[in-house]
Amino acid sequence: MNTVLSAKGLTKRYGKRTAVDGIDFTIPAGRIVGLIGPNGSGKTTTLKAALGLIPFEGELSVLGFDPRTQRDDLMQDVCFIADVAILPRWLRVKDAIDFVAGVHPRFDRAKAERYIANTKLQPSMKVKEMSKGMIVQLHLALVMAIDAKLLVLDEPTLGLDIIYRKQFYQNLLEDYFDEHKTIVITTHQVEEVEHILTDLMFIRDGRIVLAASMEEIGERYIEVMVSHDKISAANALQPIDRRTVFGKAVMLFDAGSADGAGAGLRQQLAALGETRNPSVADLFVATMKGSYA
Repeated sequence: MNTVLSAKGLTKRYGKRTAVDGIDFTIPAGRIVGLIGPNGSGKTTTLKAALGLIPFEGELSVLGFDPRTQRDDLMQDVCFIADVAILPRWLRVKDAIDFVAGVHPRFDRAKAERYIANTKLQPSMKVKEMSKGMIVQLHLALVMAIDAKLLVLDEPTLGLDIIYRKQFYQNLLEDYFDEHKTIVITTHQVEEVEHILTDLMFIRDGRIVLAASMEEIGERYIEVMVSHDKISAANALQPIDRRTVFGKAVMLFDAGSADGAGAGLRQQLAALGETRNPSVADLFVATMKGSYA
């Protein structure tokens, strides 16, 4: 199955407020997708709909299943880590492993134990004795040991220090991801996942405002540090954002495709000053201006 997750007209309302506003998207297998947006933009609501946790309007297919009517079948192939890894405080590491081994047919106990052996977790340690980082490590060990086709991560490293965050994503790539699996991540630490993403989806006010592969992003968007004598010429090319760095104007342009008109614009931009590909964080800030007013 090539398409893992597809939505058409996906809508979710809470009373008079529309959290997700008729969005369409498709996620193929073997991709790592960043679903990025401000607080209240509809990220978590979209994920909850995909996991069958809330009712919704429109069409949504996850691994060929309808989350509203086939959630039991769907969750055989999906794993989920939320921003708060909820585990009972009295639970011991060994008991958590025993429980998941008893309820999930594709749980690999040996794999979970190998991962835990490389942490400070001990089999007899209780959740109430762990730091938040250690709880996330336990949750990740349980999830990565399940042979699931789709892994959904909703702010999985929120509140963790930088060492735990980097270790989390390194373990994700080395021990879980392959061409047969798909990962969907929401996070506020965009710069920390930029290097692992294959695709980006920006969501604002319940609508998808950008959906592209990282290759397409690299071809399409250009930042130019414009020299002072060429500010007027740069403004005439209609930048989509402008900021000042060390007293110099940095303008962001949408050059479209790398051929045709896009190639011509690139040549014009190169004559204005130093060019570079924008970071995902800079592109996000430019796209979301006004969202935090």
